[in-house]
Amino acid sequence: MAEKLRLEMVTPYKKVLSTDVDEVTAPGTLGEFGVLPGHTPMLTNLKVGELVYRTGGETFHVAVNWGYVEVENDTVTVLVETAEPADEIDLERAKAALGRAEEALKKLSPEDKSYLIMEAALERAAIRIQVAGRRQQRGH
Repeated sequence: MAEKLRLEMVTPYKKVLSTDVDEVTAPGTLGEFGVLPGHTPMLTNLKVGELVYRTGGETFHVAVNWGYVEVENDTVTVLVETAEPADEIDLERAKAALGRAEEALKKLSPEDKSYLIMEAALERAAIRIQVAGRRQQRGH
């Protein structure tokens, strides 16, 4: 059994990271799940949320936005619409997006076509703020 996992994270725009890690925890659509070396092959959906990976004594946090995870041969491939590591999130921009989404939702009814779009924007902004806060907790 391998001692490390290879984590590959890709968006339609770029490769976000490619590194060896000890563990990955991700926000699956059916709930959070963890992957350790030797994990059974699988393919699953991701929802908007916080992906965490550990290597050595360090923990890293990434805000992810909808996608897929494939685990095979000790490689975790994450294909997502967007992925922002905690240290790359513009906290003020995320707070502004949260405010815009909250204001828009106040003016819309759940039957409005834009309601679900604004609800998703609110969720993405909240996750980005949460993940950015992890960076601050680590002292970066």
